[in-house]
Amino acid sequence: MTRVLLTGAAGFIGGHILDALRSSYDVVAIDAFLPSAHGSDRPILGIERVDVRDHDSLVDVLSGVDAVCHQAAVVGAGVDAADAPAYASHNDFGTAVLLSAMAEAGCTRLVLASSMVVYGEGRYTNAAGETVVPGPRTRADLDEGRFDNIDPNTGESLNWALVKEDSALQPRSTYAASKLAQENYALAWSLATGGSVTALRYHNVYGPNMPRNTPYSGVAAMFRSSLEAGRPPQVYEDGLQARDFVHVSDVAAANVLSIAAALPGFTALNVSSGHPITIGEVATALSQACAGPAPEVTGQYRSGDVRHVVASPEFAVSAIGFEAAISPVDGLREFATAPLRDAEGTGAPRV
Repeated sequence: MTRVLLTGAAGFIGGHILDALRSSYDVVAIDAFLPSAHGSDRPILGIERVDVRDHDSLVDVLSGVDAVCHQAAVVGAGVDAADAPAYASHNDFGTAVLLSAMAEAGCTRLVLASSMVVYGEGRYTNAAGETVVPGPRTRADLDEGRFDNIDPNTGESLNWALVKEDSALQPRSTYAASKLAQENYALAWSLATGGSVTALRYHNVYGPNMPRNTPYSGVAAMFRSSLEAGRPPQVYEDGLQARDFVHVSDVAAANVLSIAAALPGFTALNVSSGHPITIGEVATALSQACAGPAPEVTGQYRSGDVRHVVASPEFAVSAIGFEAAISPVDGLREFATAPLRDAEGTGAPRV
């Protein structure tokens, strides 16, 4: 039986992947159990406490492993500049150490958890259908409630278009920079060792057991926390930001398919539902599903947020046979009453 090392196995996504893998693979599950992510949670039975920055421990757990499914990471958009060292240490240095240990252990297959944030501002077209690269949105425009990306040549608002895997990679946040660095390290490792890497660019993941009540949580979980407290979800900007929300069970399925496919070389794949939805629609769907107060559109914004990122799912279908089974409409209806994680992280770690 193929043996798989799963990092970040105690996390939100990692836990679902662990359940999906166990039916077909011999799984070695590890997690650092960082208090910043897991609160006061104690280690979970069947998951070994290992930090991916610990080379010697990784070499030990990699014994006999055929493939690595690397989910361990500090997540979120980043709240302040002081978070940058945590992303660089855990995401980038941790991935570099893991790749070094894999080379030493003779393991040549990696499935990497990447993110749609590597696309930065996403992809846009003008009224003529031509692709246009917008500049970063300015604080002055955002303060005035001008949220759309602008054509730098005409000043007109741009329309979003589907991002494909060969779209420009222009990270706009600390977290995004760290995820792109992970991809770059993995690509370099693949070229140096002949190993295979499938980088799965997750879009907005949601589902049961998301962590609650932390500024590093996904927006769907933050909306849920507000509704549970009897408060209306707070929607930033004008609520018209377009995203692709993909259910965590579909993300787990994409990982299982990627391990089985063992694509050669380096391959990046969008993991998405293929059904665009606005942030305002997400908040409304959750409010209605749990009979809660209607969302409030605040006009506020977060530094580093981008306007629209919507994915093309086509390449993942042809490359590994992945097609999301759960639409956002159905998934969000279920998520409105699904359990959230009791562990309340404290933010990005400082070491």
